[in-house]
Amino acid sequence: MSEQSVNLAQKLSAFTELWSPKIVAGFNGHDVMVVKVNGEFNWHSHPDTDDFFLVLSGRLTIQMRDGDVVLGPGEMYVVPKGVEHCPRADEETHLVIIEPAGTPNTGDPETAVIKTKI
Repeated sequence: MSEQSVNLAQKLSAFTELWSPKIVAGFNGHDVMVVKVNGEFNWHSHPDTDDFFLVLSGRLTIQMRDGDVVLGPGEMYVVPKGVEHCPRADEETHLVIIEPAGTPNTGDPETAVIKTKI
């Protein structure tokens, strides 16, 4: 079996789309993804899964009804399942997100972006 490391900076340099997670690895039924974000996403929740965010560069504000969480490089936060939230970045921000495979990024399969592997 050949094992190869994943260079996150290299993966991030391979695309320009915002709010479009790219799958870079998988483990135990989960997708490990990188994503570039800027501006505000939409308010949503995931009824059956937590939502993991790790900031690689930039700043991310995770708006929630009970207050905001602000993350800088090297910081992470897990939004508990069922909690409504709205990610926002005031500058281009690069993230690692981890979700069970097939989880819609908007919480709704009808409006979710189709995730691709890079």
